[in-house]
Amino acid sequence: MRLMAIGWCFCALFFFYAFVLRVSPAVMVDELMREFSVGATILGNLSATYLYIYAGLQIPLGLLVDRFGLRGLVAGACAICGCGCLIFASADEVFTAYLGRAMVGAGAAFSFVGALNMAARWFPSRFAILGGWAQMMGSAGGFVGQGPLSLVVAMFGWRNANVGLGIAGLVLAILLVFTVRDPKTNDEGTVHSVWNGLKSVVINIQTWFATFATAGLTGTLLAFGGLWGVPYLMTMRGLDKPEAATLISLIFIGWAAGAPFFGWLSDRIKNRRILLILGTGGAAVMTAILVIFPWISTFFLGTVLVLQGALSSSMILGFALVKESNPNEAGGVALGFINTFVVGSGAVLQPIIGMLLDARWNGLLLDGVRQYGAEDYQVSLIILPFVCLLSFISAISIKER
Repeated sequence: MRLMAIGWCFCALFFFYAFVLRVSPAVMVDELMREFSVGATILGNLSATYLYIYAGLQIPLGLLVDRFGLRGLVAGACAICGCGCLIFASADEVFTAYLGRAMVGAGAAFSFVGALNMAARWFPSRFAILGGWAQMMGSAGGFVGQGPLSLVVAMFGWRNANVGLGIAGLVLAILLVFTVRDPKTNDEGTVHSVWNGLKSVVINIQTWFATFATAGLTGTLLAFGGLWGVPYLMTMRGLDKPEAATLISLIFIGWAAGAPFFGWLSDRIKNRRILLILGTGGAAVMTAILVIFPWISTFFLGTVLVLQGALSSSMILGFALVKESNPNEAGGVALGFINTFVVGSGAVLQPIIGMLLDARWNGLLLDGVRQYGAEDYQVSLIILPFVCLLSFISAISIKER
């Protein structure tokens, strides 16, 4: 079992790596706008390409896991991530950049589902807590992809930073090859049984309630923390990029601390629904404060950012609820199904906010970069608290077994 534990750790490290890549465009906004001469809408779509591909592959990957197991799939996916980073780093035009981000998204699609399935197959009694720890690793990646990566980009440039990320992905892929295994007792399902598993997941109303409750939280995090939060704070508070990125990284510190706590506490009190209700409601309040009162003191702002991340990390309970609401033999596709919407919500919200910003743009350019005002950001981001509110309503509707 020691090798299996090491394999799970490397799967969680893969999710850490994938999250660094997920949020990395947030610290390259000006550079990418200038390099490719694009506005907020195109940049939002470029960033969200990762999320489009990631989300679209979740159900097929869940079917593949249920059919063929984990071995080989996770390592290959990580290698695709690394190659995508190298292509993105070499891009001379937007099309090539889209291709690189699409490859990164395709590879990263296996990261979280891989860690969750490794936990479900080898350590089923510890699924919620291990899911929380995996989410903590992802959150740590979100932190590293903000302030620390911003400094790397400032020192070496966005292209060299992505080259380094690509090499790291290829090294991790080699480690995954030698450590990820499937249980010998794991029977590969037939095509018919796998599709029946997908059908049972889709027609289960509890799957949908847990999915929507979770997706609103992650969509808000990916839209704000993963892309628009850094330029928002730069504009609203007059900060430079490393300062704004460091503040945004507090969201991921809160997320990292909250995810294993929610997993542990839900196992202890045997009630996931009530904690998800508290998390979604609290996240809605914290997000509203961030958008409506951006000029609060730095200490209070930092506290709100940490709390927003911590409360949003209750989304890990949605995965446990979906797993527990569906048959064991449909575990892979159930986790893939919810992750489709979890990541897809960010893929939708990132470009929507970009479009709202472009709709309010007054034509001002600075060094080839479109400039948006404080009011533009507030009006565009005000949708996020309402998204969290929809998560809250969905959480209330859940009936836990």
